[in-house]
Amino acid sequence: MAGVASGRPSADAGGDGTAVRTPFPSRALGTLLGCATALAGALHFLVTGAVLGPLLLRPRTRPGALKVLAAGARRLTALERTRRSVFFGDRFPEHDAASDRKVLRHLAVRVGTGLLCGVVVGLLGFGTVLAGVLAAGAVRGTLGWDELLVQALLGGVLLFLDVQGLYSLAALDARTARAFFGPSEGELLRRRIDELAASRAAVVEAVDAERRRIERDLHDGIQQRLVALAVLIGRARRGRDPERADALLRQAHEESQGVLAELREVAWRVYPSALDGLGLEEALGGVAERCPLPLRIRFEVGAPLPRPVETAAYFVVSEAVTNAAKHSSASAVSVSVTVALDGPRLTVRIEDDGTGGADPAGGGLTGLRSRVAALDGVLHVHSPLGGPTTVTAELPCA
Repeated sequence: MAGVASGRPSADAGGDGTAVRTPFPSRALGTLLGCATALAGALHFLVTGAVLGPLLLRPRTRPGALKVLAAGARRLTALERTRRSVFFGDRFPEHDAASDRKVLRHLAVRVGTGLLCGVVVGLLGFGTVLAGVLAAGAVRGTLGWDELLVQALLGGVLLFLDVQGLYSLAALDARTARAFFGPSEGELLRRRIDELAASRAAVVEAVDAERRRIERDLHDGIQQRLVALAVLIGRARRGRDPERADALLRQAHEESQGVLAELREVAWRVYPSALDGLGLEEALGGVAERCPLPLRIRFEVGAPLPRPVETAAYFVVSEAVTNAAKHSSASAVSVSVTVALDGPRLTVRIEDDGTGGADPAGGGLTGLRSRVAALDGVLHVHSPLGGPTTVTAELPCA
């Protein structure tokens, strides 16, 4: 019944609280069918309960009688699951086998809700017929306008109460289905704890991997160049030929400029100072300046972003652009940074025209996924062979 009045998704799809939106006629038909299935449940309780009544009253035979009563209830609840999936678009996760008592409690609540909804729908139909009779009387002139006005006023109030009652019963039916077919609050809490524990471990692992990468950059790059610089200066000091010494000093000066450029590059990869001083848009401009490929950036963010979100978005763009330049044989890269209109969510999309085949489980992308997941975000990588490669990160801004 849920969704008839509101038109909103009503239950879990895969356990995450979403559902496929279905047309209003489908939901209305599902509501009417729910009244019929509630009547079937009531008949099951009355007929089967009456037959098994003596056995239910005796402690020795009660467990077996409850199993028989629950077996029929399970078939009816399976029918309920199908009804909500077909008519309301609900996609429930695979549910563990519920106990007999829980199945019976669910069916009892479902029967009460469905029968009451049937009464409300019946009153709505009766009111529609009565409104037609009053309208026909007004046309024939057998009903005075003052009496018609009073009847219309009372009918409007009753119609409002009827619709509100139907809306409330629809919401109750959706919550009942979600509580039984979907994961329980305890299960959701356990899932959330597992996600946070996995995210924390992944962040620690990503930080350690980043430290190892920085150490390799310093050791294999800057340190080696500093050693070469020291050798050049030492040779210039020991040399007796002034021209040779000047040449060595010029070479040492050029080497020092290269060391400074590489040191700035490493510093930018660790954390860009522009991100603190100028914001995400300017920091991404720095990425475009250092990128060896043509990089087009579309930045459509009006309000200021939280600092952790800006930092994660920057590193997603920086790492994805670096991967595209190194591994994809791409000729151009495009970056889009936008805020969704349907909620406080930042979407970062990086696309290149390379050969594709990027491994989503690779070290760099795994580190980005961990960084995004730490903020309750999601990272998607689509990279078929032949390209293009698209990396999309969705980060909540609230």
